[in-house]
Amino acid sequence: MSSLRSIVSLIALTFLAIAAGLHAQTIPGALPESVTALSQGQWLAYGGTYAAAHYSPLTQINRDNAKDLHVVWRWTSPDMAVRKESDASIGPGFMNESTPLMVNGVLYTSTSLSQVAAIDAVTGQTKWVFDPKIYENGLGPPPNLGWTHRGVAYWRNGDDERIVILTAFARMIALDAKTGKPVTSFGTNGSVDLVDSLRRPVPRDYYTMTSPPLIVRNVIVVGSSVFDWWAKRPSPPGDVRGFDVVSGKLLWTFHTVAQGEEPGVETWEKDSWKEVGNANVWAPMSADEELGYVYLPVSTPTNDYYGGQRPGDGLYGESLVCLDVATGKKVWHYQLVHHGLWDYDPPAAPTLIDVTVDGKPIKAVAQVTKQAFVYVFDRLTGKPVWPIEERPVPASTVPGEQASKTQPIPSRPAPFDIQGATDDNLIDLTPEIHQEAIAIADAYDRGGLFIPPSQRGTIQMPGNAGGASWTGAAVDPDTHTLYVPTFRLPVTITIRKPDTSQGSYDFIGLPKYLPGPRGLPLLKPPFGSIVAIDMNSGDQRWRIPVGRSAAMSSVQKINPSGNYGLMARSWAMVTKTVMVVVQMGYFSPPRFQPGVNAPIRDLHNLDPHLWVYDKTTGDKLAEIDLPSNATGAPITYMAGGKQFIVFPVGGGPVTEELIAVAL
Repeated sequence: MSSLRSIVSLIALTFLAIAAGLHAQTIPGALPESVTALSQGQWLAYGGTYAAAHYSPLTQINRDNAKDLHVVWRWTSPDMAVRKESDASIGPGFMNESTPLMVNGVLYTSTSLSQVAAIDAVTGQTKWVFDPKIYENGLGPPPNLGWTHRGVAYWRNGDDERIVILTAFARMIALDAKTGKPVTSFGTNGSVDLVDSLRRPVPRDYYTMTSPPLIVRNVIVVGSSVFDWWAKRPSPPGDVRGFDVVSGKLLWTFHTVAQGEEPGVETWEKDSWKEVGNANVWAPMSADEELGYVYLPVSTPTNDYYGGQRPGDGLYGESLVCLDVATGKKVWHYQLVHHGLWDYDPPAAPTLIDVTVDGKPIKAVAQVTKQAFVYVFDRLTGKPVWPIEERPVPASTVPGEQASKTQPIPSRPAPFDIQGATDDNLIDLTPEIHQEAIAIADAYDRGGLFIPPSQRGTIQMPGNAGGASWTGAAVDPDTHTLYVPTFRLPVTITIRKPDTSQGSYDFIGLPKYLPGPRGLPLLKPPFGSIVAIDMNSGDQRWRIPVGRSAAMSSVQKINPSGNYGLMARSWAMVTKTVMVVVQMGYFSPPRFQPGVNAPIRDLHNLDPHLWVYDKTTGDKLAEIDLPSNATGAPITYMAGGKQFIVFPVGGGPVTEELIAVAL
């Protein structure tokens, strides 16, 4: 991307304008529109382009002037007004996770309540707001994460510009990008009901949407968010579907749980494919727009932590799947976890990166995972770039459970975070603290990475919310470096029999955050960090802690000058000149509110900053005070001659906003 010259971009755009009625993605040999737009300082997809690189070639903000960055505007979500004027029936907010797009001087963003807004990219002034009033359906908060949303998709064909949102409770709406009004020729008056076309009936309080779709070659590719709960049998299917961007017509369906006579159905023993669901794609997806290939991070099948009712490896659960976007046919797949028992679903869009390994150029796709691996494949063929070895793992002690005998372990890159709750991985700020941590850990089953959940309780590290999380990774295409945010959040998984309200499975699993001694984390620091990996060799270049442990008073008392990082998610974005990082507040464990299905979290503003780093060395160049901690991925763009950095903040008790930073 960085080698694209301005003349190439101009030629591509001129050709696009001449070829009236054709979209750039349909012209053989043309550069994808998101790539040409990126070179001009725009941001047309969730990760910059559908390569999910979180990279921009902009240079105005650099290592010399980064210290002069400051907040230049704040945009308040229209959700705040809706909540102020409504009663409590909407239910609690969760987190403002929507990352905006920037197209031709206009930002487009979703909100937690599934509204869509257009915003002037220079001033932060609202241009229009569309409110589908999803919150008036009487169902309360959406399943899984409650009121949260991660963004919209953009499409253009000549003068026809559209914004597509997948709302809470599974509606797909196409809006005119200029006016914010529904495109009446799309679906029914601009809307498609995504529950109606599923292959079996699904309760609306179990099925929703949080991540944006992707639009490649005039096909909208749609995933879903399925409630991780055990009470429904059969469970809602996690099928991925393709829709025509002009009409909203369903074009194809890919079964993430193989059905009938399809290849892979034999991996669902005892005909378990007939009722198992989930295995959905809730995270953002990626695509090679020139190949017309889409890459799906498929999640865990029902039931997350117990698989006695689904013996076998279970394709395509916890797999990376490549589809041909025109047909929805599988090109290749690789299962990252067999017979998943840990909720180790791939949590982020696979990242496309061109590498040179042993002198051979490879168009690769890299999938970061919760278990702190980076799986790297040739994105055309699915062949691993480095060998992946099937290694023996422990058997389950739970009655009826048949854990896989092996799991796939990449030879390169090395794990980017610690794996397993061994003594060596427990916090050791002092010898006394280390012994106290060992005593806490000894109350549970523990060991390496793939220790199955147990009735006694098993410590899982990384936990089901990290190493890598839905924050994903960033890529520097010039140096072929992958930047992976990671944090250390151990959980215990305890298997028990369900009560009558929790369904008919023999067992269910309950995850719970496991704190360490004296209010400290259980694991050794850095608690939150970013790891830089050379993707030509698979070698780690450096690790830096992110955030200040000053937010953890116990750590500060032990070593006031220590920099151990904060146990929280971070988002990294790379430009031609620097790396930019923002971070959530402290990650508090979920708590459940009586009568509300979705977990809500205490949100704290803990030491909120934007950091700018030397992307080669990891040295900190600047630290900019922020009014709130980030809650979603940042973008950068040029508008009015100025480079901006914009990201979401807020949720729960904190005002939901977009924050813009510039020189």
